[in-house]
Amino acid sequence: MGHTSLDKIIALQRNPANIRNLCILAHVDHGKTTLADCLVASNGIISTRLAGKLRYLDSREDEQIRGITMKSSAISLHYRNGDQDYLLNLIDSPGHIDFSSEVSTAVRLCDGAIIVVDAVEGVCPQTQAVLRQAWLENIRPVLVINKIDRLILELKLTSQEAYSHLQKILEQVNAVTGTLFTSKVMEERAEKEKKEEEVEEEEKESKILSGDQVYDWSAGLEEADDSQLYFSPDQGNVVFASAIDGWGFSIQQFAHIYSQKMGIKAEVLLKTLWGDFYLNAKAKKIMKGAQVKGKKQLFVQLVLDNIWSLYDAVVTRRDKEKVEKVIASLGVKVLARDSRHSDPKVLLSAICSQWLPLAQAVLSMVCEKLPSPIDMTAERVEKLMSVGPRRFDSLPEQTQELKRAFLQCSSGENDPLIIFVSKMFAVDTKTLPQNRPLTQEEIAQRRELARQRHADRMAADQTAPLKPVKDNTCVISRYPKSETISTKMEGLTLKDSQPEEEDQQTFVAFARVYSGVAKKGRRVFVLGPKYDPAQGLSMMPEGSSAWDRVPAVPHLSICSMDSLYLLMGRELEELDEVPVGNVLGIRGLEECVLKSATLSTSPACPPFIPLNFEATPILRVAIEPKHPSEMPKLVRGMRLLNQADPCAEVLIQETGEHVLVTAGEVHLQRCLDDLRKRFAKIEISASKPIIPFRETVVRPPKVDMVNEDLGKQHKVAIIHQVKEASQGRPSDTLHVDHSGLVTLTTPNRLATVSVRAIPLPQEVTCLLESSTELIRTLEQVNMSLREGKSLDISPRTLEAIAGLKAQLESLLQGRKWRNAVEHIWAFGPRRYGPNILLNLVEGYQRPSLWQCLGRGDQSGEAGAQAAGMRDLDNSIVSGFQLATLSGPMCEEPLMGVCFSVERWDIQSAALPQHQDSLKEDSISHGALTDSRVEGSSETWTAGLCQARRRPQAASADCYGPVSGQLIAAMKEACRHAFQAQPQRLMAAIYTCEIMATAEVLGRVYGVLGKREGRVLHEEMKEGTDMFIIKAVLPVAESFGFADEIRKRTSGLASPQLVFSHWEVISSDPCWVPTTEEEYLHFGEKADSANQALKYMNAVRRRKGLYVEEKIVEHAEKQRTLGKNK
Repeated sequence: MGHTSLDKIIALQRNPANIRNLCILAHVDHGKTTLADCLVASNGIISTRLAGKLRYLDSREDEQIRGITMKSSAISLHYRNGDQDYLLNLIDSPGHIDFSSEVSTAVRLCDGAIIVVDAVEGVCPQTQAVLRQAWLENIRPVLVINKIDRLILELKLTSQEAYSHLQKILEQVNAVTGTLFTSKVMEERAEKEKKEEEVEEEEKESKILSGDQVYDWSAGLEEADDSQLYFSPDQGNVVFASAIDGWGFSIQQFAHIYSQKMGIKAEVLLKTLWGDFYLNAKAKKIMKGAQVKGKKQLFVQLVLDNIWSLYDAVVTRRDKEKVEKVIASLGVKVLARDSRHSDPKVLLSAICSQWLPLAQAVLSMVCEKLPSPIDMTAERVEKLMSVGPRRFDSLPEQTQELKRAFLQCSSGENDPLIIFVSKMFAVDTKTLPQNRPLTQEEIAQRRELARQRHADRMAADQTAPLKPVKDNTCVISRYPKSETISTKMEGLTLKDSQPEEEDQQTFVAFARVYSGVAKKGRRVFVLGPKYDPAQGLSMMPEGSSAWDRVPAVPHLSICSMDSLYLLMGRELEELDEVPVGNVLGIRGLEECVLKSATLSTSPACPPFIPLNFEATPILRVAIEPKHPSEMPKLVRGMRLLNQADPCAEVLIQETGEHVLVTAGEVHLQRCLDDLRKRFAKIEISASKPIIPFRETVVRPPKVDMVNEDLGKQHKVAIIHQVKEASQGRPSDTLHVDHSGLVTLTTPNRLATVSVRAIPLPQEVTCLLESSTELIRTLEQVNMSLREGKSLDISPRTLEAIAGLKAQLESLLQGRKWRNAVEHIWAFGPRRYGPNILLNLVEGYQRPSLWQCLGRGDQSGEAGAQAAGMRDLDNSIVSGFQLATLSGPMCEEPLMGVCFSVERWDIQSAALPQHQDSLKEDSISHGALTDSRVEGSSETWTAGLCQARRRPQAASADCYGPVSGQLIAAMKEACRHAFQAQPQRLMAAIYTCEIMATAEVLGRVYGVLGKREGRVLHEEMKEGTDMFIIKAVLPVAESFGFADEIRKRTSGLASPQLVFSHWEVISSDPCWVPTTEEEYLHFGEKADSANQALKYMNAVRRRKGLYVEEKIVEHAEKQRTLGKNK
C-alpha cells in the first residue's frame, strides 16, 4: 500500500465505526517496535527493507542507543480490509518495568491491544503486568506470538516440537487471563451475595423446612460468559509471526489457501487446523486423535512443515535449486540483488514478505477482532466516570446523561465535548508544523503566490489616488510610511527572537476525544481530579459554557486549545478539527494541565478515574547545579521534567534539597539526561541515591545473639541504655517505667502524659499501608463533622470504612488489644500513615474516629467535652504526628508502631496575675506520678467553667505556651517510648525476576548473595534452557545491580526490579553485648559488621546528624613525622 495522504486520514476520522485505537504491549525485547515498523512500512512511511532496523517510533537518541523503547509514541495508519477503509491509531509502548507508567497512559486511550509474546521466552513478568493493565482498563486484547524464527535457528526444534511449545505458550497466556477473569467474577459474586443477604436470611428458614437448597457453593463461574475471553487460533485472535523477517500468518490465511487447493470447505479447515486433528490421505478425511495415533497434526503438516523447509532451504543449506522451486510454486517475485545477497536473511525476507505479509495478517485481525469507539461498553464508561468513592448512580442526572454521548460517539454541534489527556510530552518548538522547514513544492507554491500578490499591489499602486503635501512631494495614501517602518521593525524583532524560540520546549497533550468534536481555538473546562460535578453545577449558572464569565469553582479552570495535531510518530500534522473516537495532540494546555486531566465543554462532566500505575517511584536523588548562579534554570527545568514525565516526581525537602523521585535506574538516567540536554540545559550534579528507610519496634527477643535464652536482665539492659541516652534531660520531668511506660511532664508543670509503644502485627501494618486513600477520606469526613459541616458520603465509601474497621477488629485480637479499634485516636504520620495512636486515658471520652458509621448523634455532654478539649486534644495528635514523621534512630518515618496514651493530666490555666505563685507552689513530679487519673475529671470541669467565663483567655491559650509545650512533650514521650522497646530499621525491598540460562546460574546467585539478596524460588521454563529466578533484594543494594548481572553473565541474564514491600532488618542497630556468652563470642568491642548500623549511620551522616564512630582505632601505632626522619 502506498503513502496515505493527510486528506485521506482526515476523511477517515469522520467514520468512528471504522476507527481502531490500539496499543502494542509486551515484555522488554519481545519485538514491539519491530512489529510496529512492519505496520508503518505497510503505509509507505518507511521502506520495508528498513523495517525492524530503523525502529521508527523510537525517536529519542537514547532509545536508539539502548535499543529499548522509553516513551509511548502514536501514529495513524490507513488499511483497506476487503471493501472497507480503516483508520488505525497505533501506540507503541515501552516494555521495561521502569517505564510502565507510559503503558498506563497508552492503555487508557485505546479500545484494544496487541499483546506480543516471544516464542522462546514465553510469558514473562511484564507480560503479566500489561495483561493486567489491559484488563483493568476493560480493553480487548489480541495475541501475536513473535520470533518463531528463533525456534528454528536457535533452539533447533522440529516442527512437531515447535507445535507443542506454541501450545504451552498459549496455555500460559490464557492462564493469566483466566486468573483475572476468575477474580472479577468472584468479586461480582461477593457483591451480589452482599446485596441479597437480607432477602436470603428471611427465606432461610422456609427453605430448610421445605428441604430445598441449604448452601450454594458455586462461584458464579458456570453462568459467566468466557467464550470471547481466551486466545485461540481458530477464533482468529492469534497471529504467529517473525517480525524481523517480515512474515506472519493467522489460521484464516492458510484455511483460505488450502480450501482452494484441497477442495475442503474453509469453515472446516478453520476449526481443524489448530487442534488434535490429522489428515487421513487414504480416506480423504480430517480425523481426530492425532496424538494418540502418532500422526502429524494438521497445523504441523500443512503450515509449520512448509515454513521449516523454507528456512532449511534458504538459511541453513542455501540450496539454490530448492529455493527456485519454492519461489516458482509460491508465485512470488524476487529481485536479482536479493537472490545474490550474501546474507540469506535478505532473500528469506523477500520471499516471506510476499508469501505471508505480516502487516496484512496483523491489521486484518485488528480490524475484525478489536472494537471500534462505537462499541465501547457501558461498564467501561461507568468505570471511567466513577471517580473516587462515588458510584455512578450517585452522580447528578446531567452527568449520567453524558453516558449516552459516550456510547453513541456523538459528534454533533450541540453534543458535549469530552477529552481525556493521559500525559503531556515535550517537543522542540522548531519541529512544530508551523516552524518546520518548507519542502521544494511548498517553496515553489509560496513563490507563485508572492508573485501574484506583488503584481496585484503594483496594479493597485498605479490606480491609487495621490495626495499633494506642502513640500510638493506625493505619498501613496494606501501605504503610510509609519506602517512600512513598523512592518520592518516587526520583521527585525521576529528575526531576533528566532534563536531563543529554537531552544524552547513546547508541551503537547496526548489525548483522545470521547464525545463531540475538538476544534482549534475552542475554549474548554479543565477538570481537576478532585472536581465535583454536583458542586460545579450548583455554583455555575445553568447553560454556562467556557466562553462565559463563570464564578470560581474549586478544581475547575478554563483553557483554550491553541492547536490540534495528528500524531505521526516523529512528526506532527496540524488539523483544524478532530471528531470523536480519535487520538490527537493538543497545544496550549501547559498552563492548566500538569500530567493528566479531563477536558469538557460541560461542567456536568466528572473527572475520569486516575491512571493505574504498576511501578511505584522509589529511587530518590538530590540534584544541584554545578554553578550556583544557575539555580533558577534548574528549578525551571525540573518543573518542565515533572510535567513531561508521567511517573517522575519533583520534591523540595525541608533541608532545601531539590529531589527527583524515579521508578528505577534506567528511568533515573533518562530523567537526568533530559534535564541536562532539554529542560535545564545546564551542568548538574546528582547525589548518591537517597535510600528510604522506616523505623519500627519489635517484640522483645527470647534469645540473644548467640541463641541463649534471655531472662529479665536483657530488658533491664535496654532500659539502662535509654536512661544513659537521656542523661542530658532533667530527671524530674522524665520517668521510664521498667515495663516501657514513659511519663513526661511539660516544662511549665501544667501537663503530664504517659505513653507506651507497642509493635503492631504485620498484617495490620500492611492493611493500613494499602488503605491510605480510605483513611484519608475518613479523616476528611471526621474533620467536616468536627466543623459542623454536612458531607454527602456515598454508601460505597461507608461500606469500605466499615470493612476497614471490621478487618482491624479481626486482626487486633488478644487481651492487650481489647476494644483497641474503638479507642483509635488518630493515624500517622500525615494523619493517614501505618501507625496508630490509642486513647486509653481513663475518664476521657472523645468522639469516635468511626463516628461517620454511627446513625445517632453524639450526646450533648460528650459534645460539650469535645468542644472544651478540642484544642489540647489536637496538641496530643500533633505531637504524635511529629513523632511518627521522624523517628529517633535516623529521622526516618515510623511504621507499624502503636502509641497508647495511658494517662493525660492537665491543670486548669492560671490567671495571669497568679503566674508567679503558680511557679512557687507547682506540684512536684513525684506527686504527679502518684496522683490518680480520677482527679483529672474534676480539674477539667473547673477548667471548662473558667473557659466558659473567659472565652478570650481560652482562645488565646489555644495557641499559647500550654499547647506548644504539650505538643513538644507528646513528641518527646513518643520518642522515648519508642527507644524503650527493641528498635529496628525497615528496608525497602525490590522483587527481582531474572531470566538466565543454566550456564550462568551460579554467577547470578553470586551477585545476589553479595548484595544481601535472597532467592525465593527458581523454575525452569519447559522446552527451553532458561531458568526464571524470583528473588528479593534491598533497594539500598540495588544500584548497579542490573549492569553487574549483565557483565558477569555476558548479557545472558536480565533482571526486572519492582518495588514490593518493606521488610524488618533482623539485626539491632543499637546492639551491644550484655550477656557473658555474647562477650565471649563477640568480644568487648563487638565490632563485627552490623548491616542495620551501617545503613543507619549512612542516613545520619547524609542528614548531618551525630554519628558515633571512632576515627582513630589505635593511636599508639600511628607513625609520626619525627620517627620518619
